[in-house]
Amino acid sequence: MDTVNIKINGRPYTVPSNYTVLEAARAANIDIPTLCYLKDINAIGACRLCLVEVKGARGMVTACVYPVNEGMEIVTNSPAIRAARKINLELVLSNHEMKCLSCSRSTSCELQTLCNEYGVNAGHFAIPHDVTYKVDDSSAAIIRDNNKCILCRRCVAVCDKYQGVSVIGALDRGYDTHIGCAFEGKLGESSCINCGQCIVACPTAALRERDDTAKVFEALADPKKHVAICTAPSVRATLGECFGMAPGTDVEGKMVAALRHLGFDGVYNMNLTADLTIMEEAYEFLDRLQNGGKLPMITSCSPGWIKFCEHYFPDFTENLSTCKSPQQMFGAVYKTFYAEKHGLDPKDIFFVSAIPCTAKKFEVQRDGQSAAGVPDVDVAITTRELGRMITVSGIDFVNLPDEEFDEPFALASGAGEIFGATGGVMEAALRTAAEVVLNKKLECLDFSDVRGTDPIKRATYKLGDIELKVAVCSGTANAKELLTRVRNGEEQVDFIEIMACPGGCVNGGGQPTQPAKVRETIDLRAVRAAVLYKSDKKNDLRKSHENSAVKALYDEYFGAPNSHKAHEVLHTSYVKRGLYNK
Repeated sequence: MDTVNIKINGRPYTVPSNYTVLEAARAANIDIPTLCYLKDINAIGACRLCLVEVKGARGMVTACVYPVNEGMEIVTNSPAIRAARKINLELVLSNHEMKCLSCSRSTSCELQTLCNEYGVNAGHFAIPHDVTYKVDDSSAAIIRDNNKCILCRRCVAVCDKYQGVSVIGALDRGYDTHIGCAFEGKLGESSCINCGQCIVACPTAALRERDDTAKVFEALADPKKHVAICTAPSVRATLGECFGMAPGTDVEGKMVAALRHLGFDGVYNMNLTADLTIMEEAYEFLDRLQNGGKLPMITSCSPGWIKFCEHYFPDFTENLSTCKSPQQMFGAVYKTFYAEKHGLDPKDIFFVSAIPCTAKKFEVQRDGQSAAGVPDVDVAITTRELGRMITVSGIDFVNLPDEEFDEPFALASGAGEIFGATGGVMEAALRTAAEVVLNKKLECLDFSDVRGTDPIKRATYKLGDIELKVAVCSGTANAKELLTRVRNGEEQVDFIEIMACPGGCVNGGGQPTQPAKVRETIDLRAVRAAVLYKSDKKNDLRKSHENSAVKALYDEYFGAPNSHKAHEVLHTSYVKRGLYNK
């Protein structure tokens, strides 16, 4: 790799020749503030916070887009630079709605943090807030409040480059510029897939999830309601971040304890219905493979991906597995099997899921998700919402002693654990499908070819006489690339796992927000996923079909995987929405 010699604040450094000034400074552990910058996604120099002085340049330059060259001398922290950054922050605040005390991003807002560091309040550029945007709350999952928007365009970049959806962009010009959908359309009426990647990219609270915590608190306070909750695999790998714990901290025991403190009547492990999903999905796939069904079969546990498919690839909806997601399966099982067993009226059950995903809020409202005649799941709350519920309830999360999930839904396999990482669903399904086909135990349960954070992964496995071609991808922009190749006959594959969010659920749109600098220096997807793989590795039970709790469900209620009863409760259907149908 070619390198150049530069100086930063008088000290010599050798850096790759393709670096920008910002990359060179951060490699030297010198922080330059940014607001609009997202590595590899959004480098547009719009916020003007990364100003630095370069010897020989005309005035200050934006570090995020200015390339290094041999002999360059850079100053990152002079009085003039600090003054210029402060002025630019004051300009950003000049028409910003500063309701910080009640803002959902207070203390985690990147703009607020920088204003605190540079001693900025409203500043002398402040003007009456004469432009008031109506809050767009048309979406089932995402709230857009342009009164808090700083026009950094991070959301636009991730919606386009990560997800290939591009339903938002800059509208109008000059002072009237704002972010929105084409022709001032509402987000809920667009082909938005509710993935929430725009939320985790936003440095302020211009984008946030629809807050359903009040509904949960109301149900918990209602003595007539039986209120239960299940938690998704990746929530235990990220919830600690809401309380200042390091990314990659497994807080399963503390999470369970906190939920009991909140007053839930049952606290359950969604990993169990991840195992149940694998049983239904693996047997569905084998039936299609052996009996001429629609291939490739595509996984169905990511609701953001499902909506993307319905909008952008409606011809592939018949390829989707008909299995409900683990979230919906749990609610369905609870309001049918569990309700019947314990003499509960499904109408009196309020079932909650704690999930890493904003799109789950849309999923709970879908047709075909009401096995007991009422919604399978009443409310889906994100990891962030759960964190806020714990905080507002005065629970000292960090110092809670560990507790365990409630029976009869506590037991889960390692295969269920890894559902939250890209490739995890495929690996879990392969562990079961392979043993069913081969009729013997596998010597190695690690399908390493489908692990990792690569955008698209491919593998071929020999199962007896069957040569099985599989593919795994995360991020719907990558799904678009893969499915286009399949549609055009350029790629042959039998089984595909798709997750809407890059890296899978561990990087979901409902996960704790982290500043851009943290996302640049820590691979959150890998660190969080490592929690799940570690848990799988140490679990004595690593195959879904060996889970005795799942076996009991079939023995007592469903009969067998893909039975008529199973299809009534655990399966669903899809809609060919097309591009312009919500």
